[in-house]
Amino acid sequence: MRAAGATQGGVTIRDIARAAGVSAGTISRALKNEPGLTEVTRQMVLETARDLGYDFCKLRPKRLRRLTFLLHRQHNTASSSPFYSPVLHGAEEACRKQGIVLSFMAVGPADGLVDQLRMHAPDAIVCAGFFEPELLTALRATGKPIVLIDMKLRGYSSVNPDNMMGGYLATRHLIERGRERVGFICGSLSHYSIRERARGYRQALFDAGILADPRLEAPLPDGVELEQGAWEAMEALLALPKPPDAVFCYNDSAALVAMRCCLAKGLKVPHDVAIVGFDDISTAVLGHRPLTTLRINKKELGALGVELLLNGRADDVVERVAPVELVVRASTVC
Repeated sequence: MRAAGATQGGVTIRDIARAAGVSAGTISRALKNEPGLTEVTRQMVLETARDLGYDFCKLRPKRLRRLTFLLHRQHNTASSSPFYSPVLHGAEEACRKQGIVLSFMAVGPADGLVDQLRMHAPDAIVCAGFFEPELLTALRATGKPIVLIDMKLRGYSSVNPDNMMGGYLATRHLIERGRERVGFICGSLSHYSIRERARGYRQALFDAGILADPRLEAPLPDGVELEQGAWEAMEALLALPKPPDAVFCYNDSAALVAMRCCLAKGLKVPHDVAIVGFDDISTAVLGHRPLTTLRINKKELGALGVELLLNGRADDVVERVAPVELVVRASTVC
């Protein structure tokens, strides 16, 4: 930023200080999103600057030195870590190359997020996975640049795999293998990635002239761990009068559980039931049958998130979509 008193759009920092009744140093810290101010003071300064017509676009961007990587507590589990750990590592490598200090927090709605974040004193924030809108609103109020990874919300820059295309490729693959009743095991549709995978599943059925059967869509029951929920979802599908001969699962962890459930019921994979997962986690090749899945470059997602923070302007909303690749293995090919 220019020195205090320099003119920007006809309005100086001292002009804002006089109007707001605070020091020029306070104005400078507020405009730079630096620590040491209450949010009430920061917002008051920003509103005063806007009212006076201060030209924020001419602010010299502050160099990114500290970045905090936030993961929701619901993703900080054994079933989610094979996906989010590589994303974190990708962000860490990108930060190391740029001389940025990366810190990590697993947070939830009741954790006093803003107070915890203040101790990390980040210049910017990466949020990985699903976050409640209330949490994101609290984060945005800090004035820090934010990028979402594996989530999309209006008004936020984001990086996501091509979830819709992945769901489409998985389902089309099963149909092309001659499967006629393709089921879908899904998690909560409040998650953007799962909604998009479900959309791809239905689009592939539509394009193949197959009428979607809602009985073949089995969501995980609420309030249970993935292991139990995926087992119960697969059992529900197999208990149908006409059970599926193929199942697309919203992620690999659920697909591996579904495969074990089939084997426990005396069914052969893929002869009786073909199974496709999503994410290509490291354990996807370790099941009874190596798992057909959609490969995501998870480290690249983390690196892209850091890149958006480094290259984006504060007021720009940029949405990046990373490609996915169908990897065919023994869970769908006899």
